Amino acid sequence: VRAYLDGAGADGITARANAAAWQALRLEGRVLAEMQDAHTGLELLGLTLPHPLVLAPVAFHGLVHPQGECATRIGAAATDSLMVVSTQAGITLERIAEAATGPLWFQLYPQPLRADTLHLVRRAEAAHYRALVVTVDAPVSGLRNAEARAGFALPPGLRPVNLDGIAPPATRTLPGRGPTFLGLMDAAPGWGDIAWLRSQTRLPLLLKGITSPADARRAIDCGVDGIVVSNHGGRTLDTLPATAEILPRVAQAVAGRVPVLCDGGIRRGTDVLKALALGAQAVLIGRPQIHALAVAGASGVAHLISILRSELEVAMALTGRRTLTEIDAGVIWRD
Repeated sequence: VRAYLDGAGADGITARANAAAWQALRLEGRVLAEMQDAHTGLELLGLTLPHPLVLAPVAFHGLVHPQGECATRIGAAATDSLMVVSTQAGITLERIAEAATGPLWFQLYPQPLRADTLHLVRRAEAAHYRALVVTVDAPVSGLRNAEARAGFALPPGLRPVNLDGIAPPATRTLPGRGPTFLGLMDAAPGWGDIAWLRSQTRLPLLLKGITSPADARRAIDCGVDGIVVSNHGGRTLDTLPATAEILPRVAQAVAGRVPVLCDGGIRRGTDVLKALALGAQAVLIGRPQIHALAVAGASGVAHLISILRSELEVAMALTGRRTLTEIDAGVIWRD
């Protein structure tokens, strides 16, 4: 299980680079700033949030806690945090939403048949999820060698229940087709599928997994409402740049037309401050939420968010930024 949760693609170069890139950025401290009525609140796609910390979609919380995603949901609610529920949750999206007291977004993996994708969308709408986050950077799984060597398999009773009844993609055998291309890539979503999905729902639509400014511009042309800069935590294509390197380029291409979020290697409130300075409106927290869930369940998740928020507040105070909108590139020390 540890190999699955903390494993990375291939040699783990991108996964290590994510954290190292945030750490390499230095901050410019400022003194005697006006800090009356300082706060960390923001408006994001129709939501009023008390802080910019979002719980990223992570599959199979039940690997580390018997209450799975329901425990994470309780921790999110205790801190008024936005939670993004994975398609590959071990609990149905409806059950997770039943007692939710805070906002939920639904992370969507497009399915081989549009009818199956649309069925998931309608379920999310009926359960009052507030947005769809479409993961677009994993049409095939990354080569996670550590996970394979450890022989990881889901334990009995844990499965992606939201995908029950959805058939895997059909395969077509052709000369020169290796196993990666058999079925999976024939059914992989394209830009036309994003445009179609945009036409099928009124929910805000975000694309998660954008690493190219050109793709960000094309996504906006398709009518998406937000961009999530992400290299999948280094779990898919190894040797991609760190998200701290990608973020400013994508933010420049987006030019404020839609919100930009990011994830990947954020471990401290200072990392959050740096991400906002580089153009993000909010950040997603992935692996740390599962570590917190494993240690102390819902209380652990709540404590994680509280720590990061306190660290962000201290960083804002010591760089002289009273609100999130005042955090700009001037926060970053330039040689």
